[in-house]
Amino acid sequence: MKRKDYLAELKSLEIGDLREKVKQQSEELMKLRFRQATGQLEQQHRIAEVKKELARAKTELSSRAHVAA
Repeated sequence: MKRKDYLAELKSLEIGDLREKVKQQSEELMKLRFRQATGQLEQQHRIAEVKKELARAKTELSSRAHVAA
């Protein structure tokens, strides 16, 4: 997904949905790392993509927390 589209999607989510997205991406990253460690991961670039998506989601969540406070 393009970065701008992904950011627009994140901004449209409610806080609860955003937290769920962060949780899902964290789990996906963990699964990818396990698959990499066992040699079953074919798409190595997917780890970097998920890490960036997770960071963007966490940044959006953090910025909303600062605005609400």
